[in-house]
Amino acid sequence: MILAGLAPALSRLAEADLDALKVIGEGLRLLPPVLFLHVFLAYPSGRLERMRERSVVIAGYAAVLGFDLARALFASAGQEAGADLARHAQRVSIAAVALGALVALVSRGRPSHRQVRPGLQPLVVCFALAFVGLGVGILMLVFDAPGTDVVRWIAFGLVGTASVLLLIGHLRAGLARSAVGDFFVDLGSDPEPSELRDALARTLRDPSLVLAYWLPEFATYADLDGREVPLPGPDDGRAVTLIDRNGVHVAALLHDPSVTDERKLLDAVTAAAGMALENGRLHAELRARLEELRGSRARIVEAGQQERQRLERNLHDGAQQRLVALSLELSLIESEVDGGSHAKSRLAQARREVAASLEELREIATGIHPAVVSGHGLAVALEQLAARASVPVRLTVAIGDRLPEPVEVAGYYVVAESLTNVSRYANASAATIEVSQAKGLLLVEVADDGIGGADTERGTGLRGLADRVEALGGRLRVWSPTGGGTRVRAEIPCAQ
Repeated sequence: MILAGLAPALSRLAEADLDALKVIGEGLRLLPPVLFLHVFLAYPSGRLERMRERSVVIAGYAAVLGFDLARALFASAGQEAGADLARHAQRVSIAAVALGALVALVSRGRPSHRQVRPGLQPLVVCFALAFVGLGVGILMLVFDAPGTDVVRWIAFGLVGTASVLLLIGHLRAGLARSAVGDFFVDLGSDPEPSELRDALARTLRDPSLVLAYWLPEFATYADLDGREVPLPGPDDGRAVTLIDRNGVHVAALLHDPSVTDERKLLDAVTAAAGMALENGRLHAELRARLEELRGSRARIVEAGQQERQRLERNLHDGAQQRLVALSLELSLIESEVDGGSHAKSRLAQARREVAASLEELREIATGIHPAVVSGHGLAVALEQLAARASVPVRLTVAIGDRLPEPVEVAGYYVVAESLTNVSRYANASAATIEVSQAKGLLLVEVADDGIGGADTERGTGLRGLADRVEALGGRLRVWSPTGGGTRVRAEIPCAQ
């Protein structure tokens, strides 16, 4: 940058009286434009990071030095025409290099869909206009077009403006680094993990920033809710900064690629956030464990549900069918027995025992798995429960189409267990059942006018219901004031 600033002054040596200084000045006349485009393309890192940019700058220096050498050789041989041709070719080449630099600048972010940060946009626009001015001005100089001086001064004005914007950009970067002090203050207040992400985004001036925590047990990155966060690839238009603490992975920042242009700011922020990120990582790990626990709990309930269905089918297709066949066989034997009222009475008693056993077996099968729910839906199954209840029941069912079977089965058991408790313990005279669907939830509520005093921590009925409902991501609540009846309410997610 310093050399680019001094080069225009050195090029004025071409007007010196000494031949040696004049030769040096002539050689430096077209060096400033190349130095300017080198500075512009290397901003802000100071390095030419892409092959296209390196090629443009190398071509510019080669054009300046190569044609200067050719001009010197022609001049020393007294061939002024050759020297003039070399001068024109040099100017055309430098103009082409300036336009090539414009293409490199404009296409800089396209492969990765990189977006220019708002603070850098005026600077990039000024760079682009300066390239256009330099290229057009040099071409007009080659063809001695009118207005060349105006375009040249506009180009140099743009170069000067770019220098001012460059200074402003450095000042902004310095102010941004001073914002790390405010970030330290935020960390001193022991922010919540969710607030830490906002503080990082504010300090790095990137609202799109995503904070992901490393979970060694799961060998993946996750957000605060324990959900996996895949790291972006090279073509996703996002950059990743990994944060380690004492040689151990802690977190990763997914941010706009332009954030890496301010490396000192990024390093300072990540170093300051180390301890707070460790706390956030522990929080994310806990949430991930909870998610895994919920998943395993749901899988256990599902496996139990499938086993219940298998047992119910076995009872229905096996033992119940054999009892029905035995009852029919006893009826045939009874019809074939001649006389002997004692034998007939014994056969009739046996038939009654078989019928009672069959009824008990059906109740057991229904308790294991309500086949009526699978076959006919929740509404029909609840009607049967209400009809068999020991107290008058007012049933209201307002649901649409069939819901997922685990949801319907859970709702059925909430009602069945509640009615069982009403029959056994409530001393109630009536009960109400209300089943509805709202906002993606199945709402099941059972209330009675009994003595109340139910305790979810005693016994296994209500506790088992709570486990079943919570395994589906729902919630079971019980209100049972002494002497005020009992109300059981289940909220079960039922999204299809």
